[in-house]
Amino acid sequence: MSSRPLKARRPAGVRPPAGVRPSVKARPPGSRSLASRIADRVGGGLVQAFLIVVGMFWLVPTIGLLLASLRTPEDMAADGWWTVFTEPSQLTFGAYETLLENGDITGSLLNTAYITVPATVLVVVIGSLAGYAFAWMEFPGRDWWFLGVVGLLVVPVQVALIPIAELFGSLGIFGSLVGVVLFHVGFGLPFAVFLLRNFFAEIPKELLEAARLDGAGELRLFARVVMPLAGPAIASLGIFQFLWVWNDMLVALIFTDSGSQPITVALQTQVRQFGNNIDVLAPGAFISMVIPLAVFFAFQRQFVSGVMAGAVK
Repeated sequence: MSSRPLKARRPAGVRPPAGVRPSVKARPPGSRSLASRIADRVGGGLVQAFLIVVGMFWLVPTIGLLLASLRTPEDMAADGWWTVFTEPSQLTFGAYETLLENGDITGSLLNTAYITVPATVLVVVIGSLAGYAFAWMEFPGRDWWFLGVVGLLVVPVQVALIPIAELFGSLGIFGSLVGVVLFHVGFGLPFAVFLLRNFFAEIPKELLEAARLDGAGELRLFARVVMPLAGPAIASLGIFQFLWVWNDMLVALIFTDSGSQPITVALQTQVRQFGNNIDVLAPGAFISMVIPLAVFFAFQRQFVSGVMAGAVK
């Protein structure tokens, strides 16, 4: 017979007391998997250095466009923008002076602002109200209406271009700023309602009930309680909508005329005369790109908070 001591077995159905874990044998130092050891080694400074290099390469087109906009057309025709590092005397603001004298470009910049700001504000305001209604208000067919809104997310813009163009033509707003703003608002609202409804649904119900017990109506509850809590989500939505509308060219190319075209269409018309207007194209393209970048970096903290909202409880 074996002389090894017998281990006491726990009776079936009996669990160890709370807070007591069964003993686990420690792994020997060399028993870690190869993937785990590689992840530990590359998870430090090597990955950070790699990401810095990738970020620098990502910024090369922006830096190149900036330096190109600060050179004369003759210098740009002679060699590349990187020669300014050896000949900094090439840098000049003459191209920006020429840009300010071009009425088409300056007018298109104002048109872009006239389109982007109202389209962003209306989407945020209407989307916030609709998202709160779908999240916390009871009305007939609420879930079905929300499913209809979600279904609109899959409708491509190209499908609606011709029907909406005919509708705007019958209403007399085709080719105007109002028509472009309404188009962007209509296609931006489904995503706005979907995003904000899911965010509002995560607000604790007890908080809203406490505000109602204090006598707050729905409008006051929305303005004083819900909106301050939804700041990160609204900032994320505003940045998304602003970038989509500012950089849009397809809708603007179809729904605007020569007096209402934004900067994207104005630059596209200048490309036809690229050899003569390069001193206008470079600074105009840089300004049209740097404004969305400035908006994003100004609200990047709110953007990250809004994207991560609801991911961790």
